[in-house]
Amino acid sequence: MLQPLNDRVLVQPLEAEEKSAGGIILPETAQEAPREGKVIAMGPGRLLDNGERQEMSVKVDDIVVYTEYGGTEVKVDDEDYLLIDESSILAVKE
Repeated sequence: MLQPLNDRVLVQPLEAEEKSAGGIILPETAQEAPREGKVIAMGPGRLLDNGERQEMSVKVDDIVVYTEYGGTEVKVDDEDYLLIDESSILAVKE
């Protein structure tokens, strides 16, 4: 598994919706790219100018919403993940 550095977060994207809100089945080409995912691992936090680390605002197993084009796609053991900056995370689902 990958261990992110600094304020980076390893996210496993959740599957895109296959149906519209009205129940219509969408073809793959019409499905939006997923913008939600599960936090798999995270770095120790951003290094501040005074040498201390800023605590991360997410934790492993959180379901997060991230920016549409945030992150770098990586593949580990045939699984797709995103490596994103903490600043690209918009919200944590409760």
